[in-house]
Amino acid sequence: MILRLVKMTFKPEETAGFLAFFETIKHDIGCMPGILNLKLYQDEEDENVIFTHSTWLNKSSLNAYRKSELFGKVWPKTKVLFDEEPMAWSLKLK
Repeated sequence: MILRLVKMTFKPEETAGFLAFFETIKHDIGCMPGILNLKLYQDEEDENVIFTHSTWLNKSSLNAYRKSELFGKVWPKTKVLFDEEPMAWSLKLK
């Protein structure tokens, strides 16, 4: 099982737009083969910092999502909204 955390810092004027966009895509992401869980968190002190927290069956499932048509639509629309480079971690349960 893979836990994927992605920290994204958005331009202040883009945060609300990203949150609205995420609402339109979260179901589709959640239906990807191999995904077990998908959550979105907003930093308590800086509302422009958003984390996605997803759990994947295995690395192959995560990589298949990264190569999917859906990711090809989601990521380009998201990355232009960033104020800083995103940070991502893939973690395995010990």
